[in-house]
Amino acid sequence: MNWMPTFLNAPAALWAAAFTVPPLIALYFLKLRRQERIVPSTLLWRRAVMDLQVNAPFQRLRRNLLLLLQLLILAVLCLALARPVVDSTVKAGKLTVLLIDRSASMAAVDVGAARSRLDIAKSRAKDLIATLDRDAAAMVIAFDDEPQLIQTFTADAQLLRSAIDTIAQTDRGSSLKLAYKMAEAPATFVEAQLRANVTPEVFLLSDGRVADADSLRLSGRLTFDRIGSDQTPNVGIVALDAKRDYEKPNHVEVFARLANFGPDPVSPMVQLSVDGQVAQISGVDLLPERWDEPTRRAYLDAHPAGARDAVWFTLDLDRSAVIEVRQLPPPGDALAADDAAWVVVPPPRPLRLMLVTRGNYFLEKLAAALKVDSPATVTPAAYESSFYADGPANPAHFDVIVFDRYQPDRLPDSGAFIYFGVVPKPLSGWTTPNAAGAPREIEDISILDWRRDHPMLRHLSLSRLYIARALALKVPPEAEILVDGDKGPLIVLAREGRRTHLVIAFDLLQSTWPVHHASFPLFMHNAMQYLALGADMAIRRAHTPGDAPVIPRAALDRAGLDRAGLDRAGFTGPVRLIGPGLDRPLTLSPTGDGVLPALEKVGLYRTEPALAPYSPIAVNLLNPIESDLSPADHAPGGVGRTVSGARSAARRELWRYLLAAAIPLLLLEWFIHTRRAHL
Repeated sequence: MNWMPTFLNAPAALWAAAFTVPPLIALYFLKLRRQERIVPSTLLWRRAVMDLQVNAPFQRLRRNLLLLLQLLILAVLCLALARPVVDSTVKAGKLTVLLIDRSASMAAVDVGAARSRLDIAKSRAKDLIATLDRDAAAMVIAFDDEPQLIQTFTADAQLLRSAIDTIAQTDRGSSLKLAYKMAEAPATFVEAQLRANVTPEVFLLSDGRVADADSLRLSGRLTFDRIGSDQTPNVGIVALDAKRDYEKPNHVEVFARLANFGPDPVSPMVQLSVDGQVAQISGVDLLPERWDEPTRRAYLDAHPAGARDAVWFTLDLDRSAVIEVRQLPPPGDALAADDAAWVVVPPPRPLRLMLVTRGNYFLEKLAAALKVDSPATVTPAAYESSFYADGPANPAHFDVIVFDRYQPDRLPDSGAFIYFGVVPKPLSGWTTPNAAGAPREIEDISILDWRRDHPMLRHLSLSRLYIARALALKVPPEAEILVDGDKGPLIVLAREGRRTHLVIAFDLLQSTWPVHHASFPLFMHNAMQYLALGADMAIRRAHTPGDAPVIPRAALDRAGLDRAGLDRAGFTGPVRLIGPGLDRPLTLSPTGDGVLPALEKVGLYRTEPALAPYSPIAVNLLNPIESDLSPADHAPGGVGRTVSGARSAARRELWRYLLAAAIPLLLLEWFIHTRRAHL
């Protein structure tokens, strides 16, 4: 321990001493001003005469315990204001657990550094290994969003160093809850002589940017080795979306949002590429995310051009393609994993709509007016029988199915479904039966409120809609109520597995909606657009690092990977997975779906042969926590001490102890003063 303190706020303490100590001493020099009075005798006033003598100006200062105590109290308070700190050398304990962060942010190369944060963390971990005593042991755990035990407790320093060298960088997010649990659990398996009366020393080597910082608990002593600089610039793509218009399937819109996690404003360019060919370029003006609102307002007042953190591209695409959005990073950008993101766009295909009704003029006219691919209108009986037809009439081939006052017995395994006046069987718990056993109904309903911000209801007014009769629904919390009536929910959106249900609790003919409201066709248009996002024509969902995508058995069969040629143990088939730093054969199940290994790095992955439509596969970071490279000020969870370098010093501030020492001094001064006043 180095007990020579340093002061973090010495100037403030000096100014405080200059303004408080001289006035205190002057009070003991100054003579008290008193009015002269004539008295018959001084016998009773001897103490007053002595007081006059003591307070004579410019008299030699006599020893005074009160003055010494008061000066001591001021000295302690000024020292506390100076924020003294002492440094202690970090050293491994008898039982040491090393938690090494390998998440995406640890790939950053900070300002002035020649190595990544992970390389620095591994080097510091080895420095800690070098401080192990002969009878001490250590273990190594690497973590991102999941922990991995790299080395169990051992006293072999060379084995520990070799284990640290095997830790590889990933692009996953980071969380610590499971890693802390793993750090605590293995201590119960150490030899008795090591476990006796020993609490594990846990060393966290990380930048501290974890997703679950607010829910962490740890019983061992934690030392947070803070890695990274808060001056490191980084711009990252934090959101990406793309969609086709169901009315104009060739029309593709791409939206991307960026964030600046550095200390200064930047204006990078953003380029959009289609199958590797640059198609469009746009620019953004990004203010630092760390700025508070007054700083932002002051900057915007001084720069009328303002700031823009998003780009919107539109293009015509009549084929399948891979779209890449890449920001051209400004100089010094420290992290590459968030500079690009990808979406896989399937070929255009018009939306397919089926209307199941016994006859409804308004819905039939609407289905004909919507720009969809040959809408099919069928009776309930024809709908049920079409499940056994092997052709385009099968309901499984439609993207959206509308049920008018009919509860189907069967539904396709996936798709979007709209119901008028009925609740589907998977959601039958939403209704309660009346005396006749039918679902209970409510009557004479007016609109109470609706979700004005929802895409299906945006810019619509439903205030004058009247409904004569509707189902009485009791909606679970996980469902989304879009329209609420004065007697219960009227339009509800629910998801169940790969199905999306839009339940309209009333019969269209029992309302004024199709006759007196222009909002009805607009609502149905918005609903088609919204539900089309769940159809095959939608942009394929990108994965996050660490995902293990599943390829359905049907796709494997179409590629010629026959079940008959597989044994029970599985086999290394002709399918290979190729991606960033990866080229390996896949081991496939003989009967089930194909599960790919976890995709650890961002980028594009493909299979050979291509398993359409599941190849290529896009993996994007899109994680603001990992893109924010400013290291945490304190250990995640607010426990333990914080250091910066395993061989550097752990800084401990002493102002709390000084304030605690000032309290008894103040009480002692008060006691002596009151004793003298009563003598």
